[in-house]
Amino acid sequence: MAQRILHEDPTIQIAYDYTHDWLYVDWIGDQNFDSVKTGCLRMLDFLQQERCTKVLNDNRRVTSLWSDASEWGGKVWFPMMATAGLEYFAWVYSPNHYSRLSTDLMVEHTMRPLVITFDNIDTAKAWLGQM
Repeated sequence: MAQRILHEDPTIQIAYDYTHDWLYVDWIGDQNFDSVKTGCLRMLDFLQQERCTKVLNDNRRVTSLWSDASEWGGKVWFPMMATAGLEYFAWVYSPNHYSRLSTDLMVEHTMRPLVITFDNIDTAKAWLGQM
């Protein structure tokens, strides 16, 4: 998998995957409203910069509840991403129960783009690769 790291900090790593033409986003550790909003806006910038239409959003390393950002993400950020060209968003769940609930809340608030959640990263990659 040929990737170029676009951004890295203690809570998130964003890379562009040349092989699959998508952003790969790896969220790390405890998240809160500020870290989610900051990471999401960085993702928006890189989506526009790389002109891609797909995101593989990996929450396997997220360790906390971040539901206070769910409504903002679904109602504000996802529409911005769709306007910027995002069509398909594969979201890999965290094993953390509270993080999973936060993900489900954000997806509930989302009208577009198409967001599909997965328990397994290989299944997420396979689905996203077919889109």
